[in-house]
Amino acid sequence: MKHGIVNIAAASPEVFVASPRKNADKMISLVREAAEKQVKVLVFPELSISAYSCSDLFLSDKLLDDSISELARIASETSDCDVLFFAGFPLSYRGALYNCAAAVLHGEILGIIPKSNIPNYGEFYEKRHFAAAPAKNSFVNLFGKSVPFGAKLIFDCENMPSLSVGCEICEDMWVAAPPSAELASAGATVIVNPSASDELIGKDEYRRTLVSAASGRYICAYAFAGASCEESTTDLVFSGHCIIAENGVIKAENPPFGECRLTVVSADTAHLMHDRIKTQQSSEENADDFLRIPFTLEITETDITGKIDPEPFIPGDITRRREVCSRILDIQARGLAKRLTAAHAKCAVIGISGGLDSCLALLVSIRAMEYLSRPASDIIAVTMPCYGTTGRTRTNAETLCSELGCSFRCIDIADAVAVHFKDIGHDPHDHSVVYENSQARERTQIIMDIANSEEGIVVGTGDLSELALGWATYNGDHMSNYGVNAGVPKTLVRHIVSYYADEAESKGRIALSEVLKDILATPVSPELLPPKEGEIAQRTEDIVGPYELHDFFLYHFVRWGETPDKIFRLAKAAFGDEYSDNIIKGWLKVFMRRFFTQQFKRSALPDGPKVGSVALSPRGDWRMPSDAEIWDIEL
Repeated sequence: MKHGIVNIAAASPEVFVASPRKNADKMISLVREAAEKQVKVLVFPELSISAYSCSDLFLSDKLLDDSISELARIASETSDCDVLFFAGFPLSYRGALYNCAAAVLHGEILGIIPKSNIPNYGEFYEKRHFAAAPAKNSFVNLFGKSVPFGAKLIFDCENMPSLSVGCEICEDMWVAAPPSAELASAGATVIVNPSASDELIGKDEYRRTLVSAASGRYICAYAFAGASCEESTTDLVFSGHCIIAENGVIKAENPPFGECRLTVVSADTAHLMHDRIKTQQSSEENADDFLRIPFTLEITETDITGKIDPEPFIPGDITRRREVCSRILDIQARGLAKRLTAAHAKCAVIGISGGLDSCLALLVSIRAMEYLSRPASDIIAVTMPCYGTTGRTRTNAETLCSELGCSFRCIDIADAVAVHFKDIGHDPHDHSVVYENSQARERTQIIMDIANSEEGIVVGTGDLSELALGWATYNGDHMSNYGVNAGVPKTLVRHIVSYYADEAESKGRIALSEVLKDILATPVSPELLPPKEGEIAQRTEDIVGPYELHDFFLYHFVRWGETPDKIFRLAKAAFGDEYSDNIIKGWLKVFMRRFFTQQFKRSALPDGPKVGSVALSPRGDWRMPSDAEIWDIEL
């Protein structure tokens, strides 16, 4: 539970119809198993103690009395388990029978939630037995104690404020105005649903849609526990379908007729709380209608080994990854096409280095011209070799432009930079930042002036990762008329170029595919220092750190607002033995220092399209003072 990470589970135990004692035995066993797996919130299916399919046996006092007795036994025999769980049972109260879920923790019944929406159509006839939840909360005397009873109960973890749990039951999820909407608005970050949804053709997919949509709409974790296939098959068959989703994404499920009795996921309630605060979704408007019930759990460090994606910007599924790469290219190209049209630009001008970022910017420009039904020759690609340029990158730049059919110019800037050194009194043997930045600014001056002379605009090449680290020369490659890569992290740039290379190969454009693959294989470098024996001497990742780490840090810091110590913990879990703790700590400190000190560059960014959930535009997602104090980091 440390850092807001909590294990949530949905159970579908073997069920014995109208036998609360046998059902209780199975439930006790699963609560204990859940506790061993560090589960903190657990939901059982609807009417799990009695079974859902008891029909008119629900009118029997024995079944009702046995269900209550077994609820007491379940609570007592799991009192040593640090698990808040929800058990379904029928309850007779004030002359009516209710389909309920009891919230149980440490041997105590914290509250009882009756079902609000009672289905009475098709195969369902619940109104024959059950009444809908009363409009207002009340209290019921149970086991000699006064227990909260009502549909508007929220269970708040006192020692982990991001964990607040609400409950709705089966049909409640399927109606137009589900209780979960109000529960989430009142602050519930986890919604549990004890359910008994029979299996029909196509119904499983609809359940997935409802659960994932609810978790996304309400910014919550949603755990749905379906009744198992051992329910009565007189007229219906149940499947034990369990689904757990978080913030719009299904994290795990036991598919219909699956063999898993306990489906467990790690949910990050701190993430959910972050987005709640960011979107201001929670509301105090109806807060007085809800009864808040406090509870405490032991704060343990949930094992997240192997559960954290080391590439949060990259879809793991290959098909989905290709779809994302294609869509990002579309977003970038459509943005550039609009800018070219609005500026009445006769051309797009790009500084092409033979490196990864300028390659992507050129590919985007090609697609933009296709959208505008304009020739590739309306793109002027300018390569500007100087002291650090290698034969490999220069050749790749020329080949790439030739294969794409754009206009190409080669302007050697060495003499111009030498004159500049003389003018400002800089020793050319002093390879300091002046030596490097003078080249970058000379290149920017050239392409800006070419754009003026050709009535075009300059297309920027810098990517999101470079903007986060400030790895750009202020008023050099930092500047353009439109920065098409500003929303794309370096790790994703690679995949987009790789996708384009594969597409080119599939269309028989072998030479284009080969040059793109060689660009992908070239070390990332600004090439501002002289090469050594003809090879690149200045490798960016040797200087600022591995981009896979920095992109990981960037995602978790900006997307979720996470603390450095949590990011360190997540990185350790994500990268396993690939990096030592000291290496992760070292580069994380570099990231935080550079992110804070380089904000002034981001504050003066040119326009560029947002393509994903993380962006650093000073006009949009990230507004930060350039002179904020750098945080002290203790890891």
